[in-house]
Amino acid sequence: MATKLLMGNEAIALGAIRAGVQVVSGYPGTPSTEVLETVAKNNPGDIYVEWSVNEKSAMEVAAGAAYAGARSMVTMKQVGLNVASDPLMSLEYVGVKGGMVVMVADDPGPISSQTEQDTRHFAHFSKLPVFDPSSPEEAYQMIGDAFAYSEKYGTPVLFRPTTRVCHGCASIEVEDVREQHPAQGFVKDSSRWVIFPKLSYQNHLKIEKRQQVLSEDFSSYRYNICSGEGKKGIVSGGVSYAYTCEALQGCEKPYKLLKVSTPYPFPECLALGFLDGLEEVLVVEELDPVLERELVYLCGKHHLPVRVRGKLTGDMPQAGENTVELVKTAIAKFLGYSLPQPEEAELPSLPIRPPVLCAGCPHRASFYAVKQAMKGKKAVFSGDIGCYTLGNAQPLDMVDTCLCMGAGITIAQGLHRVEPDAVNFAFVGDSTFFHTGIPGVINALYNETDIVLVVLDNSTTAMTGHQPHPGTGKTMMGEISQKVDIAAILEAVGVKCIRKANPLHLEEAKEAIREAAAFRGVSAVIFESPCIAVTKPAQILRVDTEKCTGCKRCIRELGCPAMSVKDGKALIDPSTCYGCTICAQVCPFDAIGGVQE
Repeated sequence: MATKLLMGNEAIALGAIRAGVQVVSGYPGTPSTEVLETVAKNNPGDIYVEWSVNEKSAMEVAAGAAYAGARSMVTMKQVGLNVASDPLMSLEYVGVKGGMVVMVADDPGPISSQTEQDTRHFAHFSKLPVFDPSSPEEAYQMIGDAFAYSEKYGTPVLFRPTTRVCHGCASIEVEDVREQHPAQGFVKDSSRWVIFPKLSYQNHLKIEKRQQVLSEDFSSYRYNICSGEGKKGIVSGGVSYAYTCEALQGCEKPYKLLKVSTPYPFPECLALGFLDGLEEVLVVEELDPVLERELVYLCGKHHLPVRVRGKLTGDMPQAGENTVELVKTAIAKFLGYSLPQPEEAELPSLPIRPPVLCAGCPHRASFYAVKQAMKGKKAVFSGDIGCYTLGNAQPLDMVDTCLCMGAGITIAQGLHRVEPDAVNFAFVGDSTFFHTGIPGVINALYNETDIVLVVLDNSTTAMTGHQPHPGTGKTMMGEISQKVDIAAILEAVGVKCIRKANPLHLEEAKEAIREAAAFRGVSAVIFESPCIAVTKPAQILRVDTEKCTGCKRCIRELGCPAMSVKDGKALIDPSTCYGCTICAQVCPFDAIGGVQE
């Protein structure tokens, strides 16, 4: 046994390895990404690990392994669960043989997501047990419990850490012993593994009966804890429980405290014991009032005269993540004591740094080329999820819509049906193209819709940390695979106008866009240039101050963070310049160049 400083995601991964996981699949998405990466990095040699093309595929790979009796885990973020929901809903009715954990990282804030959706709701919706760790240390141990409960009840289970658990760090005692759970192999049985209406009906009845058993089982689960005494009680779970404990340090007021680590099925017996003798309860949780509603229901069901406070009553905020300070203020008000007033200090205001594309990012060049090629024409630019969403920032202003992964392609089709006189562009990254982009392209072809598809191929999954995808020719197991060619796919499904261009060659890129925009039907431009994070700069540019007139066109039109103004002249920061040369191509006075090796 060794003590290691681990990020929460690393702890989850090492806990899964200790628990004997054999197959791990997933799709990268902050804050979940490091779980699968850590499994791959610490693979003892007998675990199969893959980045799947999307969360639905990942879910089904893990399910197949669990059918054969192996312990499997699938990883994703909360919006990825939406993509995987189709197989998961049916999988609950079919069940599993080997333990299967669906690791879904929620993102209160949201810090790096489209939504603040709460996976605990999905547990209720899908009738799946859910585990909600409150710290990296707890996550390390709890992931093993999740596998054990999955096998005990023959069901997938959800494991729901949030951003502060995923990315928080703690010293954890990592065990050397690894559990052995050999897979027995797949046993053919159509009455179990083939989902027919009769099977679904029969299993639905079994699931409902199981919920009560699980609720009773969870009432004695080691991480569901009731303590203290008094007329007032506090209920919490997840990372909010850690905030609650910190907020209660030094509190001399009497209170009872209930920690709920398995929000569904709700541990009713434990909660009833906690509520006995209480007058008021404050619920501290992220994101939605899930525990709060369970307690309100329980009080109504058993006619308990307990007032439940929380998000529904306005005692806790209804959006955003909790903090220790926020929780401390809410608890002080609830328990009736005053907090010491901190000494006020004059703090300087911090500069606002909006998110922008990196200096040298090929996406900036791609957006600029499209913008210049379409100058004076009516065009709508539908964006998608990835680094290129940042193309919405000024001065580019090139993302008019952004919904979810792959949606830019189909949103453009809907826009075209209302405004056929506009040129509708759909931007998509290379990884997103494989994730959910292809069906949208086929839909446009089938329904004969005029759109211009722009694939921003930077040879990686950049936003989530440069993971491989089918177009890179590498797998998460470190193997070299055949690259899946985007242009070949587009040609195979029937796209007639396909152009390739290097976006860093501005005139070439603009001409490719003009040709595609003039084509009737579905056309495509593939901009190929690697992400700066996976390549090294070959050159650094500088400004010739004698030639520079201070017109600021390079800054005004590109917004590159490597560029600024000094003494009325453009200035390039050599520490951030990647030598993409777009600024040099934009400068009307040939003042940028002087390449330094």
